[in-house]
Amino acid sequence: MSKINKKNMWHWIWFGLAAAFILAYIALAIVKAAAPKSPFSTAFYDKVIWIVKETKLEGEELVEVAPALWQIAVNSAVNVCLILSIAKILRSLFRIRARKGDRAKTVVSLLDGFVKYGAAIAVIIYVLKACGVNTEALIASVGILTLIVGLGAQSLIADIIAGMFIIFENEFNTGEIISIDGFRGEVIEIGIRTTKLLDAAGNIKIMNHSDIKNIVNLSREPSLAVVDCDFPYDVPIEYIEKLFDEKFESLKDKIPGIIAGPFYKGVTEYKDSNVTVKIVATCKEEDRFQVQRDLLRAYRSILTEKGIDIAYPHVVIGRDEKSDIKVTRKDVKAANEFIEEQKELAKDLEDEHN
Repeated sequence: MSKINKKNMWHWIWFGLAAAFILAYIALAIVKAAAPKSPFSTAFYDKVIWIVKETKLEGEELVEVAPALWQIAVNSAVNVCLILSIAKILRSLFRIRARKGDRAKTVVSLLDGFVKYGAAIAVIIYVLKACGVNTEALIASVGILTLIVGLGAQSLIADIIAGMFIIFENEFNTGEIISIDGFRGEVIEIGIRTTKLLDAAGNIKIMNHSDIKNIVNLSREPSLAVVDCDFPYDVPIEYIEKLFDEKFESLKDKIPGIIAGPFYKGVTEYKDSNVTVKIVATCKEEDRFQVQRDLLRAYRSILTEKGIDIAYPHVVIGRDEKSDIKVTRKDVKAANEFIEEQKELAKDLEDEHN
């Protein structure tokens, strides 16, 4: 059994136990409500599940009888298990809902954090109450305590508020690829105070929400895959453009990551030994690097199929043979028509290097 399947198995086992515990608790409460004076209610439910305060008369004064230590222990265990079971059910339902979309994952991730920490706080308060601490006074003083903590934890509050704005303004969602201050990665978790990004190398960057600025969301619109392709000076450019005209339509079928294109943008540079032309295509951001690699490979295949090689520095002893490729007027006319067509198709597609 794989590690992932084993983890899922234990997740559903705990889910089943939590659901069974809650159903059993509800069933006991129904029995208690139906027969409040039955032996079950007075001897078990009132003493273990929901401890009812008992009093006795000492002289002329009515005194409250403290429950036995075993009653407190069992009652605390039952109620702590109830809190944890409810939290488990809610978090499992959140995970199921999160599978329906990136937006749902983002909201559910935040709610899951609130449930997790809320359950922990509830357990702590209940344990303190079982130990005899006056939790009502403790809860009443939360306002003052919050003010004191707030003055010393302003960054924490800023992170929480910034996270709420990220969610409500829908700046990015779980599963989207974003860039923050030059760091590019996939959003794998949006917590109460931090966001986690996973880059292509498998590194996880954890950022406080209040520190997140200059966000570039790369997943909302199609990205542009850009490649620069070289060919030697002795090959007429019209011949290269003719090859593009013949091969571009088939390239889209060979490279499934392409959404639109590829498109020919024209000459971008004259190098020492080669002419550089630019080819672009639109694709999803997660496919961009692979589409660029596939375009470069396809371009190389087009050249080698015609016996063309990219020029590179080398020492020639004797006379260098020139290419015998000839271009007819028909080829020139076809290349010009192809250029005009590509200009129109790709007029709105520009990368940062032009």
